[in-house]
Amino acid sequence: ICFIPGGLDCSISFVSHVLGKVCIHGRQKEILGILVPRLMELTKSDCIWQRICWRLVECVPDRWMEAVVLGFVQQTPGADVLSRLLGNLVVKNKKAQFVMTQKVLLLQYGHTTAVLQNLLGYLALDSLRRALLIKALQELLETWSSSSAMRHSPPEQQQYISKAILICLSHLKETEIESCRQELLTSMMEGVKCHLDSSLPQIRCLGMIVAESISAKINTDGPVLKFQYEEDDEARELKSLLVQTPPFCAVPSLPDDDRNEKADAALPVVLESNDKSHTAAPVMPDEELDTELDSDDDLIPYDMSEDKEVKIKAPVYIRDCIEVLTGSEDMDKWEATIKALESLVRKNPEATREVSVELAKILLHLEEKTCIEGFVELRQRAQVAVITTDPIPVAKYLTSQFYSLNYSLRQRMDILDVLVLAAQELSHPKSHWKTKHSGAPKPCIQLLPGSDSSKDWRRIVDERIKSKTRRFATGQSQVELASGPNEFNSVAGHFFFPLIQHFDRPLTTFDLLGEDHFVLGRLVHTLAVLMYLAVNTVAVGAMGKALLEFVWALRFHTDSYVRQGLLSCISSLLMSVPAKRLLDDMTEELLEAQSWLG
Repeated sequence: ICFIPGGLDCSISFVSHVLGKVCIHGRQKEILGILVPRLMELTKSDCIWQRICWRLVECVPDRWMEAVVLGFVQQTPGADVLSRLLGNLVVKNKKAQFVMTQKVLLLQYGHTTAVLQNLLGYLALDSLRRALLIKALQELLETWSSSSAMRHSPPEQQQYISKAILICLSHLKETEIESCRQELLTSMMEGVKCHLDSSLPQIRCLGMIVAESISAKINTDGPVLKFQYEEDDEARELKSLLVQTPPFCAVPSLPDDDRNEKADAALPVVLESNDKSHTAAPVMPDEELDTELDSDDDLIPYDMSEDKEVKIKAPVYIRDCIEVLTGSEDMDKWEATIKALESLVRKNPEATREVSVELAKILLHLEEKTCIEGFVELRQRAQVAVITTDPIPVAKYLTSQFYSLNYSLRQRMDILDVLVLAAQELSHPKSHWKTKHSGAPKPCIQLLPGSDSSKDWRRIVDERIKSKTRRFATGQSQVELASGPNEFNSVAGHFFFPLIQHFDRPLTTFDLLGEDHFVLGRLVHTLAVLMYLAVNTVAVGAMGKALLEFVWALRFHTDSYVRQGLLSCISSLLMSVPAKRLLDDMTEELLEAQSWLG
């Protein structure tokens, strides 16, 4: 854009098409890096150029609008400049409105804080656009206070949404806060609850900071929320977003020659000022400096070179472990107990069976009291050891708790993981069983020590047999595989049937067929694994029939993860159930499943 012929009307739609085409092909930075500074300079004092700039962006076709708008938001140095270049584009163009109020804020999270400040500041600078700012804030708060969105979005996106909320709050006026005070309060209460329930410290801290900010905005006179959290750089950055920064005054870009000349001219001034600052700095004596810095010299440190770490002895009885895990305030003893619990359970099966259900309940509700490495794995291995030691009562307890109230989704998925790991261990032969029996002495004939004629008789007989035996081919030597009784045979039904019974009964805090479909997917995959591990068991036929009915009920589920689990169920069923049982007992169900698979 160089000039407009005086007194003549002209259309710049062709230029808009070129701009959109270049931006959609990924050259936003190159073209807008030159175009935006020039437009900033032209529109600073000329309203005609402002209208030309507005028309330039408004005439961009919708299919290229997103690339152009994002380029302008990223390249402009401030919200006031962006408002001067785009005008009320977000009000006039639906595509631009969707990009600026929905896509950038809710569907993407890779933009910088400066981009968010540009965008939301642009919405706040005009009375026609402020309604969109309030609407964007409401949608951001709805996402921030949704427990389902928090569970299924990464921490980076939650931090991005929190920044956008704080920037929106900084632009709100008193009258606007008064009109939506109740909505802000409701969103704050719901959001801070689901954030504090998170197991990630970063998410909890985000919830506290945003809740404090909302509370400070809606309760200017009364008491406000206050939380205790670590004041790190991230927390300070979030709090700084509540304070509006003054508009950035951009200097128009200069040609390279002018820029170099001005830089050379400014260099002596900088050097001169540096010299003045160096000469003006007072020189302090070394003694005074030492006395200021070493103000704690009277505190002599203890000599800890010969100190030894005190080793805490772990409990040796199961009941002692229960007491430590439930009521002990000694964190060192608590850590030693959780580390030794698995081996202790496996070494004392009889004592474990007496308190197996109680111990399973404690482990299911156990939370990390100290920052112990691998806590989740230690707890899970202890749970698996308990359920393999006493399968039926513990399996009944865990499967009943899966559909109970007042459990988090994390605990329900922990139950599924423990059941799968325990079923795998029970269905495989014990690794120590073969080693224990392979070392047992084989029955043999003991020769009398004095009989010289019978020495090495076995070697002589083997040599004679070998010399008179003709071998046409020698096959590979077969390695004896570990074998043993399938302990999962008698307990497979206790693992499987309680899980498949109540999946269609919604609870107050748990709805498998509703918003908690991710847990439903985990349940379906768990049932597929249990079906696969039940091969050659007595209950495999009944399990297969029930699983086919379960698959048929969920065959049209909208979530691909759930449908993938249903395919796993069909595969496990075909591999585990004998062919005769499939044809005799489940012919109709198999035909229906075949049509669905087709």
